[in-house]
Amino acid sequence: MSRHLRAEWTKATTLRGTGWMLLGIVALAVLVSAAATATVTCDAVRCGQDTTKLALMGIQAGQVVVAVLAVLSIGDEYGTGMIHTTLLALPRRTGMLAAKAAVLSALVLGAAIPAALASWLLGRLILPARGFPPLPPLTDPTTLRAVAGSVLYLVLVALLSLGLATIVRDPAAGVGTVLGVLFLLPILGAMIPDPDWQRWVWKISPMNAGLAIQSTRYLAELPLTPWAGLGVAAAWAAASLATATRLLHTRDA
Repeated sequence: MSRHLRAEWTKATTLRGTGWMLLGIVALAVLVSAAATATVTCDAVRCGQDTTKLALMGIQAGQVVVAVLAVLSIGDEYGTGMIHTTLLALPRRTGMLAAKAAVLSALVLGAAIPAALASWLLGRLILPARGFPPLPPLTDPTTLRAVAGSVLYLVLVALLSLGLATIVRDPAAGVGTVLGVLFLLPILGAMIPDPDWQRWVWKISPMNAGLAIQSTRYLAELPLTPWAGLGVAAAWAAASLATATRLLHTRDA
């Protein structure tokens, strides 16, 4: 396994685009969070908002770059035909995919931590100036869960994207499939008039359910608890990787 990890780490870290995309995750998440917190004002309608979740809103934007990075980590090899060379050098297909998943998780983790922390810190600076109460400190268990859960959510998006990209074997189709899975279900749920069906679609949506981990207020109104919601996102990632592993063994590269 160490041979697989070294090979995948070398490939990931020597590509010029990898570093830029990791920086893009942080930059996009922080910029969107800053914009979201700077454009709201505490009034009779908005002062009851979940300010911690508001401060972490940029994570929703950052996940798009995470998805692209994850898809390209294997989609580029299928697109160029280099996957044949990879599988000749590393014939254990399960080991190859596991190594990609481990390296990708480490890289995304390295970007997700500063993205979530910087977004929260900016919210703590900006929101009081907009009339909101100060955000609880990071030592508050609920706040820590929201920030750390945002990091875990981005890692799960990366793993889900890697699995889907392996399944479709095309970078453009992979990106489209991932974004469809993430964003289409919430859109469909919003279009359904029946509230019971809305809640059901919410529960199975990896983005809606996964981002419940950011909620710190009004938890009783959520269709799922924060950790159960993150569990839904984890189940999507696990199913994606399990299917990808199965297909790697049953079809030609």
